[in-house]
Amino acid sequence: MGHHEHEHHCESCSHEHHHESCSHEHHHEHEHSLKKQLWLIVVTAILLVGAVLLEHNTSLATWQLLLVYLVPYLLIGHETLHEAWEGITEGDMFNEHFLMAIATIGALCIGFLPGAETEFPEAVFVMLFFQVGELFEGYAEGKSRDSIAHLMNIRPDVAHVERVQDSGFKVQDDVRPDDVEVGATIVIRPGEKVPLDGVVLEGTSSLNTVALTGETLPRDVTVGDEVISGCVNLSGVLRVRTTKAFGESTVSKIIRLVENAGEHKSQSETFITRFARIYTPIVVFAAIAIAVIPTFFGGSFATWLYRALMFLVVSCPCALVISVPLTFFGGIGGASRQGILVKGANYLDVLAKVDTVVFDKTGTLTHGLFAVTAVHPDTCDEHHLLHLAAHVEHFSTHPIGAALRDAFPDEATDGCKVSDVEEVAGKGIIAHVSDKVVAVGNTKLMDAVGAHWHDCHHVGTIIHVAIDGQYAGHIVINDKIKDDSTEAIQRLHALGVKRTVMLTGDRQEVAANVAQTLGITEYHAELLPADKVKFVDQELSSHLSPLTSHLSKIAFVGDGINDAPVLARADVGIAMGGLGSDAAIEAADVVLMDDKPTKIALAIRIARRTLAIARQNVLFAIGIKVAVLLLAACGIATMWMAVFADVGVTVLAVFNAMRALRVPRPRIERGTKS
Repeated sequence: MGHHEHEHHCESCSHEHHHESCSHEHHHEHEHSLKKQLWLIVVTAILLVGAVLLEHNTSLATWQLLLVYLVPYLLIGHETLHEAWEGITEGDMFNEHFLMAIATIGALCIGFLPGAETEFPEAVFVMLFFQVGELFEGYAEGKSRDSIAHLMNIRPDVAHVERVQDSGFKVQDDVRPDDVEVGATIVIRPGEKVPLDGVVLEGTSSLNTVALTGETLPRDVTVGDEVISGCVNLSGVLRVRTTKAFGESTVSKIIRLVENAGEHKSQSETFITRFARIYTPIVVFAAIAIAVIPTFFGGSFATWLYRALMFLVVSCPCALVISVPLTFFGGIGGASRQGILVKGANYLDVLAKVDTVVFDKTGTLTHGLFAVTAVHPDTCDEHHLLHLAAHVEHFSTHPIGAALRDAFPDEATDGCKVSDVEEVAGKGIIAHVSDKVVAVGNTKLMDAVGAHWHDCHHVGTIIHVAIDGQYAGHIVINDKIKDDSTEAIQRLHALGVKRTVMLTGDRQEVAANVAQTLGITEYHAELLPADKVKFVDQELSSHLSPLTSHLSKIAFVGDGINDAPVLARADVGIAMGGLGSDAAIEAADVVLMDDKPTKIALAIRIARRTLAIARQNVLFAIGIKVAVLLLAACGIATMWMAVFADVGVTVLAVFNAMRALRVPRPRIERGTKS
């Protein structure tokens, strides 16, 4: 099987802008093809019933009966015969169309042999049922394509570019998104798709990111926030300054990624392709042997020719050739609906065998942003301690300064005067706040100003504060752990992942605290980026034996910005997409578009389920075929059994493959929702 009029590729579209219209055109063409196929099947079935009734109620000659049956046969089989002929002329004759053609033509001719019964109805029925199988295959393929096409629908149609006239009035020009320049101001109205990546200049709204992340919870944006293309503006009007051309925007990269996913075939798919190329010619020569050799020992040529024809029908590898790629296609589609972008079926293969997951800490298990986690005052209250520290750090560009300002956002409007700011390299900052000298920094700065500081039992970066040389207390700043990081590790262990490893450049005590909090089995701290690559290299070369390397794989999870070398080195690199991080989409094999670590376990579950379905189809198809092939060679099987072993098995395998589109909830979720 596999021939459909609707199968074209969008590479023929000369410009990216035409992709959506091209997709719609292919969708309508696909529907038209299926309807045409259905009508051909119905009409052929009616003609076949009429031919059978005519045969039983009249005494037509064999050649006359042949003419009667040729009408439905050619009606339903002309495309298959055409494909078989094309295969012969192009030197690729050993395909399923060729097998069907010679089997059915042989069945039409067998009635002219001396002493043989006519097999005209069987010949037409085999071709008819073959087309029924093609119809189901086309329907299943359409469903799979539709599941991925929802990503293509994120492509915006128009951008409203704001332009200032000579008179000073602002007007909006509706242009194609790919014609908008970087730095232009665009207006996004409620209900419209965000056409390009940019920064909000004016307005407040909520964005629906479900097409990108699979998450239904809207994301609030206001002035200064970044917005990415493909989201839907739900409420307010936004004025946005574009930061990327359309070709480099998030929506374009995601569409290209999903379109190209089919180019990377899984091991199962490449095996099936190689298998079919070797298997088919062997089957053809075996059928010739079955038809010819027994006649040298007194066997009836008509009898053994009939068995050889059945052998050909049964042996057609349609179920394998169709269902396995369709299964992986469905797995990629199901993952994309969950905000997990897999760059190819080969990465599903690897994901299914992952037994070690190595994490970068910052930006992966944690938010990658410093925040105040505790305030321990000595000689004043918490509010006053934060108040003074935030004022001193007002002009600092260090992330710690930003964390202190975020913890006390009113510091810019409370009227306090900050003067004589002095930054002491490697120690901290000293400044006058109103009439007090405030020192904010590490223990070295406290020693320098004569303040008697003390340690803190909390893990993190400790910022000490002294007022006029007297110790006032300290503030604990840390990188916050993501809300679902603990659950992510639990789910991985529940899936049977043996090792979870965390690599970080942070201090030992910080790494130990995060690892213990999350339940990670192993951690390595104070590493440089090169050390992370070295660790993964050592794992790849030593921790797996050659006997088990094909069953055990290492996944590295990073934020895709500074972890690109490790992402590329691991068996499978999983990046936190950060709602469109350029480095993540480019470097990784799998991209999690919503930055949630729990999606790692979901990706592995989807991969394992996809492989399980593919294996089910392979075992089912081969098992049934071998059984009927043996029966056919022994003369026990009938042509109807042969048809089931080919087309019936294909239809069942295709329906089973469609299960890969559905992503069931994890067991942990089932258990908690009662």
